[in-house]
Amino acid sequence: MTQAAAPATALSHPSRGDTQRPLALMQTPPASLRAPALPTDPSTQLVPARPRPLPVAAPATASRLHPRHSRLMASFVLVVLLPVLLSAWYLWARAADQYASVAGFSVQREDGHPAAAFLGGFAGLAGSGSADTDILYQYINSQDLVAELDRQLDLRGIWSAPSGDWLFSYPAPGSIESLLDYWRKMVSVQYDGGTRLIEVQVLAFAPQDAQAIAQAILTSSSAMINRLNDAAAADTQRFTVAELDRAKDRLISARADVTRFRNLHQMVDPGAELATQSGVIATLQQELTSAQLRLDLLRSTTVATDLRLPQAERRVAVIAAQIADERAKMGQGKGAENPDSYADLVAECERLGLERQFAEEAYLAARAAFEVTQADLGRQGRYLAAHILPTLPEAARYPARLTILLLVAVFALALWSVGALVFYALRDRR
Repeated sequence: MTQAAAPATALSHPSRGDTQRPLALMQTPPASLRAPALPTDPSTQLVPARPRPLPVAAPATASRLHPRHSRLMASFVLVVLLPVLLSAWYLWARAADQYASVAGFSVQREDGHPAAAFLGGFAGLAGSGSADTDILYQYINSQDLVAELDRQLDLRGIWSAPSGDWLFSYPAPGSIESLLDYWRKMVSVQYDGGTRLIEVQVLAFAPQDAQAIAQAILTSSSAMINRLNDAAAADTQRFTVAELDRAKDRLISARADVTRFRNLHQMVDPGAELATQSGVIATLQQELTSAQLRLDLLRSTTVATDLRLPQAERRVAVIAAQIADERAKMGQGKGAENPDSYADLVAECERLGLERQFAEEAYLAARAAFEVTQADLGRQGRYLAAHILPTLPEAARYPARLTILLLVAVFALALWSVGALVFYALRDRR
């Protein structure tokens, strides 16, 4: 009994868990091989281990609203919700409808006169230093145009507050500077520098007023282009007249110099005179050759006391002296420094002739420019071409209520978020 109970006592050792049992004891043999049950002592039987109880958490307390939460919600209402509601009320209850009229135009130039190809630099006088569309763009945004249209259409009365809309209307009467600032809000000008097209959008509280203002802008712009055209034509005419007078005076002076030269030297054509003088020298050269041959023949056939020898020698000497004089007149030989030589006279005559020729050509060009300018005075070189006539709106597209309300909401929410983050960041640092 004692030996049989020993294994059971070892199995019931409470200090070891089931995982530390020997593998041989954990495997149960089949019933046929199992030994007969032996009476055991109840005190030596296995007792299963009791599980340990889990700790129980305390019950959660009910949540409550802290004062900081109330302040945060109050600030959200004041900074975000209230401005959005007030903006929505004003936009849909008090803001007046605005109608947009659109007009589009550009500045066109006519092709130059066919005779302009002969004018050289005169042809470029009709163009301005800067583009006409650039000038027109500045003119539409200028105080002069605003003042002119205010006198014509009473812009202050057109844009004054209808039905109590003090935010989007003009506070009449106001100064011309304040009217110009409001003009730039209600009149938008889009200018394409590549195509030179200008598009104007005018806002007003009535469709007819918007169209009237757009039509007045188009009319005033056309009048301004006409003034530029007239000023350019007047400048061109004044310049061409002055150039024609200078060319005429130059031609008269050149012709007077030629006449004075002919009277002074008693010759009409120095070239013909030079050709005649060259013929005289050629004739004298032939006579000199003949006289020299006769002298050589006498020397070879007669005695030294022959009276014909001195006569032949004197003839040769006279002809040679005459040739030297004629050459001196033409600027050759020892007489080349003579100011009255034919070479100097011919050079001076050619210079005067070229001067007269240049003066005649300049006079012809100036005369042609003057004729073209006179012909162009009756036609308009540049004009305003409208590709979009001022439209008459049927529906109000402004103010953009949803867009404005969304911007107000986004700005208010961003302002409230940043303020809350800054406040709590400073609060946590303390």
